[in-house]
Amino acid sequence: MSHYPALADRTAVITGAASGMGEATARLLAANGARVALLARRAGRLDALAAAITGAGGQALAVPVDVTDQESVDRAAATVHQAWGQVDLVVNAAGVMLPNPVATEHPRSEPDGDWARMIDTNLTGALRVIHAFRTDLVAAAAAGRTADLVNVSSIGAHVPFPGYAVYGATKAALSHLSAVLRTEFGPLDVRVTNIEPGLTESELADGVANPELADQLAGMFKAIPTLTAEDIADLIAWTTSRRAAVNLRQAIVLPTRQA
Repeated sequence: MSHYPALADRTAVITGAASGMGEATARLLAANGARVALLARRAGRLDALAAAITGAGGQALAVPVDVTDQESVDRAAATVHQAWGQVDLVVNAAGVMLPNPVATEHPRSEPDGDWARMIDTNLTGALRVIHAFRTDLVAAAAAGRTADLVNVSSIGAHVPFPGYAVYGATKAALSHLSAVLRTEFGPLDVRVTNIEPGLTESELADGVANPELADQLAGMFKAIPTLTAEDIADLIAWTTSRRAAVNLRQAIVLPTRQA
């Protein structure tokens, strides 16, 4: 049974759909009647997710993409448009979290290493996706349909975590980008929301190679009952199913013990 009937017949693009919050969001939107285009790098994961969604009666399209590559994003957008036409809901959930202390030596702390990877994925990658589908969102709103852009940021946009300066900077930039985009898209009836989760079960922590920081993060996961990817998906579904004149502009969602 659908909990969010307003999502029926909408066409959504979800980046980072191969796992975590992106995957959970795709499953929930599809369960509520939305067509979901699944964008991520891991084609095998996308194919399996698309099969699971269609097997449950939903509509899903697996579209392998690298958001750090403009040509790859352009090809993905063309694939979505050819299959389903105009998009009216975009969720930027792709992201990477790599601890890289700035004040102390770290083997991958350099402008052309992990720093660049986080900036190119978390910020520039989101901009590439927005650029690819902005015309769709504006046209959908102009036609009287609900149009949404959702950017998944992080509590790290506001709260400093030692060792994660560059990651936090990319998320702060994404949150501020969302705020400024509201001034541009809002008058065109396109809603922009930034979701800022706290500690959440995901594969982001898998990229923590520094033993000291890995232990620190593991300690946080042990001490704090985390949010689940499904918690974030439910928040996104609730937000995008409000009537078109209502824009939940920002949501900070934290585990109770982290709040």
